[in-house]
Amino acid sequence: MTRLEKALKYLRNPARIFFYLGLKGHFKFIPDELYVRICYRILMGKRLELDPPRTFNEKLQWLKLHDRRPEQTRWVDKYEVRKFVADLVGEEHLFPLLGVWDRAEDVDWAKLPDRFVLKCTHDSGGTVICPDKRRFAARAARRKLAACLKQNYYWAGREWAYKSVRPRIIAEPLMVDDSGTELKDYKFFCFDGEPRLIQVDFDRFSGHKRNLYDLGWRYQPFQILFPTDPGRVIPRPDNLDEILAFVRKITPKVPFMRTDLYLIGKRIYFGEFTLHHGGGAEKFTPETYDETLGTWIRLPKT
Repeated sequence: MTRLEKALKYLRNPARIFFYLGLKGHFKFIPDELYVRICYRILMGKRLELDPPRTFNEKLQWLKLHDRRPEQTRWVDKYEVRKFVADLVGEEHLFPLLGVWDRAEDVDWAKLPDRFVLKCTHDSGGTVICPDKRRFAARAARRKLAACLKQNYYWAGREWAYKSVRPRIIAEPLMVDDSGTELKDYKFFCFDGEPRLIQVDFDRFSGHKRNLYDLGWRYQPFQILFPTDPGRVIPRPDNLDEILAFVRKITPKVPFMRTDLYLIGKRIYFGEFTLHHGGGAEKFTPETYDETLGTWIRLPKT
């Protein structure tokens, strides 16, 4: 697919257009509540109910607007959160930090290993993966990172926590799990600090899928945005009880937090915290599960 074909495909999606223009700051004049209502209508195809919110997605939108504690900024900052987690469980649960830079042009490619990942600390999606430095397009990577650093992710979905994150780039080694080919994401949906649902994302670059499990590792018959694959056996981690205890220890006790981990053998590595899964606008199939998970969120009184 050519660059022009990619651009045309992108522009045929009104949600993508709105997200792009919002990210670029073209809608700063729209108040936050009106903006999230417009986003929700475009992405979910229905009106956003906030008085009162009932579903999981509606309550995440409510939290965007009403729960703005200052520590959220540290939790979503991919650099600052490292110290937060290290203080609780130790640095051995973090991927090694290969470097941190304020500008894309300052990244020292020569000092990076043959396989690495570059991440912007202040957004979602500002990532560059290098599986082989000999065939790495450094110039294109620098352009992408430089563009991401100029953007304030808050304006895309009005997720308040991102508004004051200092834009930086960090480098970590490119890791794979026991499959030898990928690093599956284990995402723990936590409510008041207690994990209740486990989402495993896999085949990210060959047909993204995600399976859902309860805390007993029983497959759950619903999907959130991406398709599930009940035929794909993802083994129950042998140290699942240890993993759940780890999640409980590091997860802030807020109405909702998604805590992302990576598992390599029996080693547990922290990924990131997410306050508003999918920006509060990922469709559930069947839709009734959106309501079920909504009952798990206890909103603070305003």
